[in-house]
Amino acid sequence: MGCVPGQLPGPGRGRVPRGGCVGAGRKDGSVVTSRRVAGDSGSAGSVAAAVTRAEVCAIACAEAWRGDGEILASPIGVIPTIGARLARATFEPDLLLTDGEAMLGQGTWAIGGRPEVIEGWLPYRAIFDLIYNGTRHVMMIPSQIDPHGNVNISAIGEFSRPRAALLGVRGAPGNTVNHPTSYWVPRHTPRTFVARVDMVSGVGYDRAAQAGPAASRYHELRRVVSNLGVFDFASPDRAMRLVSVHPGVGVDEVRAATGFDLVIPGDVPQTRQPSADELRLIRSVIDPGGSRSAEVQQ
Repeated sequence: MGCVPGQLPGPGRGRVPRGGCVGAGRKDGSVVTSRRVAGDSGSAGSVAAAVTRAEVCAIACAEAWRGDGEILASPIGVIPTIGARLARATFEPDLLLTDGEAMLGQGTWAIGGRPEVIEGWLPYRAIFDLIYNGTRHVMMIPSQIDPHGNVNISAIGEFSRPRAALLGVRGAPGNTVNHPTSYWVPRHTPRTFVARVDMVSGVGYDRAAQAGPAASRYHELRRVVSNLGVFDFASPDRAMRLVSVHPGVGVDEVRAATGFDLVIPGDVPQTRQPSADELRLIRSVIDPGGSRSAEVQQ
């Protein structure tokens, strides 16, 4: 089956590399593409490479930081961490990335490793100088998220007597009202995408509007990425909108896995796939151990 390189609709408006194409989805969520990957060999200058669902999710997370420039990227989870490091290694070179503790690192380092070059010191007390003026973009993992982006990471059930205690609200309120926030959901189900969260930890668009300028000045929910697709809140009433579906996923599958009515455009594109160089970075530099596949539910 032939293909024509060109514009691939979806977040970031990525292009299929020259000689590449989007193929049929596999049952395991991978998609066959034809492209040369650095270090590979093959006839006619290309080799078949299976792009996994985890790698598509990493690309979708990377796109959340597109256009941010020199701010602190704070990814939580393996896939967001791959995404943030990939974004800085490719289209957002000015992003600041930490070692997860108190240092800012140069270059691109592997999951579980440390940066070889330390470019700055970022102790806990200095974080608040970044948080309070919009110069940080965090990607968190919600336990529940509702149509307007309110999230719960604290408790499941009635708050006075919850069925399950989770993390607590932690930094979610401050994050959501002080700088851009995105979300990563490894398993998209109606138990996570709910009509009403049991406890509001992170502030959604409806509550930020009700609270006024103090809460809405820096409030921006950039992206929600799940193992099924990409979402934003660019609808007229700031309700969650389906932006793209991952290869091998249908709109009806996303709709069935969501506990509320999504805003769904008439034409929903596929999430863009990684280029050959992005695949090389993911597989050989950022996550050579393959930890990404353990976090993504097919």
